Order: sequence, then C-alpha cells, then structure tokens
Amino acid sequence: MSSAFIRLQHLAPAFIRLQHLAPQHALSRLAGRVADNTSPRIKDALIRNFIAAYDVDMSEAALPASEYPTFNAFFTRALKPGTRPLVDEAQYVLSPADGAISQLGPIERGRIVQAKARDYSVAELLACDEEAAARFEGGRFITIYLSPRDYHRVHMPARGSLKSTRYVPGDLFSVNGVTASGVDRLFARNERLACLFETPLGTMASVMVGAMIVAGVETVWGGRVTPHGKAIEAHEFSDGPAFAAGDEMGRFYLGSTVVLLFEPGRVEWLPHLAPGRTVRMGQAIGDRL
Repeated sequence: MSSAFIRLQHLAPAFIRLQHLAPQHALSRLAGRVADNTSPRIKDALIRNFIAAYDVDMSEAALPASEYPTFNAFFTRALKPGTRPLVDEAQYVLSPADGAISQLGPIERGRIVQAKARDYSVAELLACDEEAAARFEGGRFITIYLSPRDYHRVHMPARGSLKSTRYVPGDLFSVNGVTASGVDRLFARNERLACLFETPLGTMASVMVGAMIVAGVETVWGGRVTPHGKAIEAHEFSDGPAFAAGDEMGRFYLGSTVVLLFEPGRVEWLPHLAPGRTVRMGQAIGDRL
C-alpha cells in the first residue's frame, strides 16, 4: 500500500466532505478544456509532468510523449502491438482493462458489494427496473479501478454484440478506494454509461463509471459521451456492432472504473483474484462455465 494512499485514508473524512462541496461538473468541464488544449507549451508540460508524477511506463506506448496532439490523446494512448497478449477466450473471461480490483464476487439479493458495509443494487447501477436486473441475480460482478498511470482503453472480456446503452447522469465523486469506502452507493450515483451485450455467456453488462475530473468517455460505436443534462438517454440496438474478445469498446478521458456483470452459472472468478490485486487487459480473470 503506497504512502500516499495511507495519507489519504487518514484524511478521508475531509477529502470526502470536500468532494461533496466541490463543483464537480464545473471542475470536470474545466479539466476537459485544458486536456484538449493543442498548445505545445501547455500540452507538453502537462504530459511531461504527468509522466513524472505517476511513473507512467512510456515504453509500452505506441508513440513517444512528444507526438501526442493533446493531453487527452496521450491519456487515451494506444499501446504497441503485442503489449497485451490475450488468453484463450474459449476457456477464460479476459480482463477488460488495466487496473486494480476494487471488489468481486456473487450478486446476492440484487446487491453488489462496493466496500466493507457498503453495497448498491444492480437496478440502480443499470438504471433499469427490478425485472430487468433480476437476470443477474446469483451471477458474478467485478469492479476494476483504473488509476491515473494505467492504460485507459476498455476492451471486451468476451465476444458479443451490443444490445443497449444507457447514459445515466449523476455525481462525479472520485472513485479511489478511500471514496468507495466512504460514499454510499458510489458507483450507482456517479455518472455512467451502462452497456449490455449479448454473448455466448448470456447477457453481460459493462458499465463505465465517471469520476471527478473525468471529462467524458468514448465508445467505438458512438464517439465521445460527455457529461450533460439530468435525463437518462437509452438506446436499443436491433443489429448492434459485434466484437471479438479483446476488442476495444471504449476509453476514459482522465480515468475511472469499470463494473462487469454476468448472469448466473456463466463465469467463476479465478480463486487467486482479490480486492487490491492488479490486472492487465487481456489476462484471464475468470473461468467460463
């Protein structure tokens, strides 16, 4: 556990109170404008300082730091071919992203564990009715936190076709471990994009959760989705795009969290995985049943 994280735990009550008081959306819009600035003086300084502050491994990046036109382009950078080999998708479920496991386990009584003594409902997360949420009862969930230094593209853990999306407006709390332990229903109250896919493992949900200073998410089928409005935006796809396991489905602008849900009897997480363990996109995280 890093010394910075320990200090943040000690300051957790004040850190969380500050987020309640902060103009979350205004700060995120400002961060988005700065991150899209094309001035070489500004964007090069941002990229250089970010790499140093977070010890970003640029040996994996497809381009050198100086060749990105904006900070956002750097942050959502592609990796060199072969950097993330994929396991056999006929046997395993793949990690959708680089990051650290926040929580994982069974979905019981319609609830998902967020942290010790905190949970939230599937229906809240997906912004759907209880009948639709019930398909995941007894299934499995995993929550993966993408830290600032991580690769920020999100990929398919199994092959499938897009069935529907729901953009759900909400708060923009930070999503690190301290906030997850201190803010009720964090992932069900933050802004998010819930995507349902039809897969050989049944219906799979991949939810991209926004956070403080996150300037939006992007999907490969619909482009940039920026925080806006107070209404849920739902889209159904009768013949949605099809993806292979490991294909990119979206990316975060300034990072956040992915929550995966599977129906019962389809997936069992590998026994060595536990909260706090780091994973890389493409590695095995679950056995297909």
